[in-house]
Amino acid sequence: MSHIVTITFNPCIDKSAAVSQLIPEKKLSCTEPRFEPGGGGINVARAIKKLGGGATAIYPSGGYTGKFFNELLAKENIPAIIIEIENSLRENVIVIEESSNRQFRFGFPGAKLTEQEWQQCIDAIDKINNAEFLVASGSLPGGVPDDIFARLATIAKKKNLKLVVDTSKAALRHAANEGVFMLKPNLNELSSLLGRKELGIEEVATAAKQIIEKRYCEVLLVSLGEKGAMLFTQHDQLKVSAPKVEKRSTVGAGDSMVAGFVLTLSQGKNFENALRYGVACGTAATMQPGTELCNKKDADALYQIIASEK
Repeated sequence: MSHIVTITFNPCIDKSAAVSQLIPEKKLSCTEPRFEPGGGGINVARAIKKLGGGATAIYPSGGYTGKFFNELLAKENIPAIIIEIENSLRENVIVIEESSNRQFRFGFPGAKLTEQEWQQCIDAIDKINNAEFLVASGSLPGGVPDDIFARLATIAKKKNLKLVVDTSKAALRHAANEGVFMLKPNLNELSSLLGRKELGIEEVATAAKQIIEKRYCEVLLVSLGEKGAMLFTQHDQLKVSAPKVEKRSTVGAGDSMVAGFVLTLSQGKNFENALRYGVACGTAATMQPGTELCNKKDADALYQIIASEK
């Protein structure tokens, strides 16, 4: 078993292609489509692999799309624990308009899980031995209760797993109320967690202090998009700005950040190094087209830039 395990309740096949221009009511010719396995925890596991590490992915899979998904993930040599389900996995569509370099993302409903199916996912976590980090990331499909990440938090505490949660809405609130090792919200999710309509960057530190004091988490990693990220613990307050790069796609940037951050921590390095590498990985992902995530060469180069600008 890998030292890092990810769980994804709502995996999907990401289908991406490009058109010269999006024009309504007209039949458009697309480039050859790319098919990649996606979903929060799946992308984290894939990015960790690209960075030279290893992670085991736990996820539900069913139908003909599920079989295709399993094949795609196996081609990337990602160790997996697959929970068989009745319904077919969803497909998402990403279309790039070449004339403007704009990206259009179409997300479809996930495969609804029965109680028995999502409980099997929970049981798979309970059987884990020798792992250090559990990354629970992504949205929840129909049938899965909003407190599912809070239930994972209970198991993680029992098994001494460091639970990293990257989700939103009610699922995020339930996880926070139970208390986890790390939360990774963006500004909108952070404001929602505190019952606010919005937060400015200048208000993040004060908001983070409230989160830590409420013991929602030990580590708070706040994504600021192209501006970088901030990290808070009871004793630390760190900020890393993202290097300027030519942005091609934002798909998977947050997952790549989590991957780089957790991988660095798993190697015994400190929060500052983890934050730098996380931002480097998230930025590297934006340099890639479609859903390609980060690659190690770009991430390592960006890390050196960030470290030199300390």
